[in-house]
Amino acid sequence: MTDTPLLRVRDLCVSFRTPDGVVRAVDSVSFDVHAGETVGIVGESGSGKSVTANALMRLNSGAQMSTTGSILLDGVDLGSLSEEEVRLRRGRDIAMVFQDPLSALNPFYSVGDQVAEAYRVHHPKARRPEVRDVVVESLGRVGIPEPVKRMYSFPHEFSGGMRQRIVIAMALVNSPRLLIADEPTTALDVTVQAQILELIQRIQQESGTAVLLITHDLGVIAETTERVIVMYGGRVVEEASVESVFEQPTHPYTLGLLGSVRSLDSAGRGSLRAIPGSPPSLIHLPAGCAFRPRCRFELGEGSLCGSSVPTLSVVGRGKSACHLDVAERERLITAVDG
Repeated sequence: MTDTPLLRVRDLCVSFRTPDGVVRAVDSVSFDVHAGETVGIVGESGSGKSVTANALMRLNSGAQMSTTGSILLDGVDLGSLSEEEVRLRRGRDIAMVFQDPLSALNPFYSVGDQVAEAYRVHHPKARRPEVRDVVVESLGRVGIPEPVKRMYSFPHEFSGGMRQRIVIAMALVNSPRLLIADEPTTALDVTVQAQILELIQRIQQESGTAVLLITHDLGVIAETTERVIVMYGGRVVEEASVESVFEQPTHPYTLGLLGSVRSLDSAGRGSLRAIPGSPPSLIHLPAGCAFRPRCRFELGEGSLCGSSVPTLSVVGRGKSACHLDVAERERLITAVDG
């Protein structure tokens, strides 16, 4: 891994104007992804994960939306490029696997035609035999049986897991340097989930592609990523290696996420500890720390928790956006849990 990151995101903000007010879906998000690295973004629904992914692909658009900050891919600011320049980089330098493969695929075209289209965009002079060979190779690479035959099939003729493999083939057909996988295993059974994740890992090892994996499943994060970014209320609240996050989380929200998941160690030890309340409205965020109304360690409205938005700073082996240091939090855990 080189010291210079492949992807450098700094102070990314994405907001949407609505009749009820401005939705700050992503607020001052910064992170890096290095070549060949697998980074996970985790958080509840509405935390800003998918909006961040769409912003990286320059897919957020519209008169009611604004995006600020910088997104540097290999040193090039994607925000400064024209739409045509960005279109030429999508698929070639940065690609995305969307959450719902059935919606991502066109029902009127065969899967072979759709993979071929993704290839021809960046290889307009490729002849038909070359394109056909690339399509067959791409489908075979992701585990589609009999690719020579199945390339003429339509999306509805495949299972959910096979459709997801086809979407992955489309994303990887041009060997991008960065692959964004937005909830790639949602709505798939656990066996197919494991197959899809194993496929992504295998292809990454073969090609050296960096992967940004977006999910709400901590089990997926534990199995597949090297570093974890935890988002809440549109902001990054913790960033650390996967080992640090699971062994010693430094933000109360991360601690709550881990406490709400059943593990082998906790089996038979009573009910899970749920996080009280609901994610905040991104139009009317609480004063101070956005997680304060749901935090069992918050110190009250008159404290920093209720008056100041915590910044992401170095804590232990990672970064955390909490006014409590690790020692204070440990004392509160002891007091609350007895």
